Amino acid sequence: MNIVCLDMEGVLVPEIWIAFAEETGIEELKKTTRDEPDYDKLMNYRLDILREHGLGLKEIQDVIARIDPLPGAKEFLDELRATTQAIILSDTFSQFAQPLMAKLGWPVLFCNELIIGEDGMIEGFKMRCEKSKLTTVRALQSCGFETIAAGDSFNDLAMIEASKAGFLFRSTESIKADYPQFPAFKEFDDLLDAIKKAL
Repeated sequence: MNIVCLDMEGVLVPEIWIAFAEETGIEELKKTTRDEPDYDKLMNYRLDILREHGLGLKEIQDVIARIDPLPGAKEFLDELRATTQAIILSDTFSQFAQPLMAKLGWPVLFCNELIIGEDGMIEGFKMRCEKSKLTTVRALQSCGFETIAAGDSFNDLAMIEASKAGFLFRSTESIKADYPQFPAFKEFDDLLDAIKKAL
């Protein structure tokens, strides 16, 4: 039995933090997992900036409400899920992801939780588990699934490497150069074809 594990931001939807950075003019918030491999370090850096500017969950959710999936993402997911099981493994947070999941037709999503204070400020975050994408892929494999994975950033590489087939999708030139063993695609049709061949 196969199951496809997909990253969310940069693969199916635009990067939430980049959209928020552009909306607020805070350039430092454009840093993502493509730039910083250590997710805890990245999130604490982001939360410090939010506190400094007095920005909370509502301001981020207001921006997210205006974000649409990448062109072709929903159609790609619909066709993929008509062919095989698929799950989105993301380091985002449920408080961010809900409106985007609605626009994608409610695919299965495993992600994390933000800790929100009474004043609406983000006080911290709770990761679902350590090395969440790799841990989830290993758990699926222990349940009898063969995994196929696709993502774009440093935090996707472990799940891609651990899967029977793995692909980079709309990744950076430096990641593609450092991991030439993983086929890299820019178009959903090409990724879908590659996944179907791997099934």
